[in-house]
Amino acid sequence: MTQSALNSLKSSDYSLNLRLDSRRAIVTGGASGIGQAIAHTFAVQGASVVILDICEEKATETAKEIRESGGQAQALSCDVSDLAAVEKTFAAVFNEGRVHILINSAGVAHVGKLENTTERDFDHVFRVNTKGVYNSMYSSIRHMKEHGGGVILNIASIAATAGLADRFVYSATKGAVVAMTYSVARDYIADKIRCNCISPARVHTAFVDGFLKRNYPGRENEIFGALSRSQPIGRMAQPREVASLALYLCSDEAAFITGADYPFDGGFFHLHG
Repeated sequence: MTQSALNSLKSSDYSLNLRLDSRRAIVTGGASGIGQAIAHTFAVQGASVVILDICEEKATETAKEIRESGGQAQALSCDVSDLAAVEKTFAAVFNEGRVHILINSAGVAHVGKLENTTERDFDHVFRVNTKGVYNSMYSSIRHMKEHGGGVILNIASIAATAGLADRFVYSATKGAVVAMTYSVARDYIADKIRCNCISPARVHTAFVDGFLKRNYPGRENEIFGALSRSQPIGRMAQPREVASLALYLCSDEAAFITGADYPFDGGFFHLHG
């Protein structure tokens, strides 16, 4: 940069604008965990949030919390693994106005290696984690094209690219999500649609607490500590931290970013061991 260009810069040129005023965002899986944190964060920054979740009660409760805090939110029950249901729900949302942002956060976990992953397990996890992302993107891509663009953000996992023990089918589904992200980013760049994904390591959600309670009764704190220490940074991420990165990637500040997979892993991938 030339000296004259440097001299012309103002202090405001270095400030971040993460506001999402006048924008609508669909958040699948927005009733809990990472999706819920994203819904709250986006609403605080001015977005009108549409929370889609298979658990209508929790989705309604989350939307109510957002509205009571001064934000804009509505809740709809939707099974993302069912294309017909997704298309119907999305059509109703689009009928109320333009959607600028799609967050694909809905997902299910599975613990097991190949030999103890049943066909039923395999099909179920793929229907939610992979087909669910396809269903939501498929149902919204034409709408975004017709309205001048948009942002799609998928929640993947470091399991997509790191060899994690006992995560056979979960890893496969998240690997597919990363691949779909790259493909959509490439195919729709001329339509002004950006598509990225975040790949978190362990995040402290209600799922983690439930898993420990079911599998390690009486040893929850011990195992939680061990899982936290398995990441070089020494702890699990908080959902709000993932939401902060999501906010940046969906804001105008990230207008140059598409086709990227962001590791959010406390150093796990490059520093582990």
